[in-house]
Amino acid sequence: MCIINITSFLIYCIIVTFTPGPTNIVILSTVHNFGAKKAMEYTYGATFAFGLLLTISAVLNTILITIIPKILILMQIIGSVYMLYLAYQIYKMEVSEPAEIQTGTFASGFLMQFVNPKVVLFTMTVIPSFVMPYYTSTSALAAFAAAITIIGFFAFVTWVLFGVMFKELLRKHQKAVNIIMALFLVYSALMIWM
Repeated sequence: MCIINITSFLIYCIIVTFTPGPTNIVILSTVHNFGAKKAMEYTYGATFAFGLLLTISAVLNTILITIIPKILILMQIIGSVYMLYLAYQIYKMEVSEPAEIQTGTFASGFLMQFVNPKVVLFTMTVIPSFVMPYYTSTSALAAFAAAITIIGFFAFVTWVLFGVMFKELLRKHQKAVNIIMALFLVYSALMIWM
């Protein structure tokens, strides 16, 4: 029995989950504009969806592989439009706005994962690439899906903490920060098509 290459598996998981992407950018922006509590609410939704996507990938991998081009095109369109919408919302955000915001909720964190091509591609590749060649039992796949979900949660929380640590600096330069965060989201949306 072969053993999974844990080092390359962990490096892949950490690089994909900790690097800036649409979910992490929205988390940082939410901390900046509405505080850690709202960002954690978003994080819980994003984490739950992340784990669900990993589970779906593990269970339905063979079916998804046969229809992946159609799924990717649809996800690219939906994901790009949603990211551009979020970019616009972040750009026009003001501190004086009420704390009720669509991007700082459990539901928006959950939804973002399903339209975030970075997450969808990651969840569709990590299990079949690193786990399934060595382990195919339901318990092993569930254990790896849980471990990857925990790594993702730690990545999201890291972005929340980053936002909390630099909140005053970010608040002082709010408009510039909002523009930068919006531009990162626009960039993420455009990178889908590159």
